[in-house]
Amino acid sequence: MGRMTMVIAGVGLGVGLGAGLLAVPALADERTCEGRVGAVTLDDVRVPEGATCALTGTRVKGTVKVERGATLVARGVKVTGDVQGENARSVSVGRSSSVGGNVQVKQGGAASVTSSRVDGDIQYDANRGGLKVRGSQVGGNVQVVGNRGTAEITGNRVKGDLQCKENSPAPKGGANTVAGDKEDQCAGL
Repeated sequence: MGRMTMVIAGVGLGVGLGAGLLAVPALADERTCEGRVGAVTLDDVRVPEGATCALTGTRVKGTVKVERGATLVARGVKVTGDVQGENARSVSVGRSSSVGGNVQVKQGGAASVTSSRVDGDIQYDANRGGLKVRGSQVGGNVQVVGNRGTAEITGNRVKGDLQCKENSPAPKGGANTVAGDKEDQCAGL
């Protein structure tokens, strides 16, 4: 009788492991973008080091990552996840684009979000080039911190806070509707 219990337990364990293996989702396919991509649907997009990627009317079900020295020009795109650039040359999101997550550009060159919708935050941190947030709707915060290029923040609707500090020169702009607080260098914008 003890032996039969072991066989049943073994079968149950095998079924449990098999079911667990079937329940694991497949990893999303990542598309490396060098050049132009039009109106197609992709999972994740990676712009490799030093490359230039132009997305026009593209739907991205995941995240767009822009690597060191790379350039992204996104127009009329729909990104379900984030747009992330670290040490990127330039990240530009515009012309009626929508981003379901955040736009985060850190330690890079230029960055802009224009005439678009970002459901999360826009974060520009320690960049060296010109920065813009213009004519856009932001579901979270706009944070512009520690940048060394010009920054323009004009005509946006921000559901969270507009936070700017330690930028040189201080950001310029105005006509922003902010549900939260306008803080530090952005108090008058």
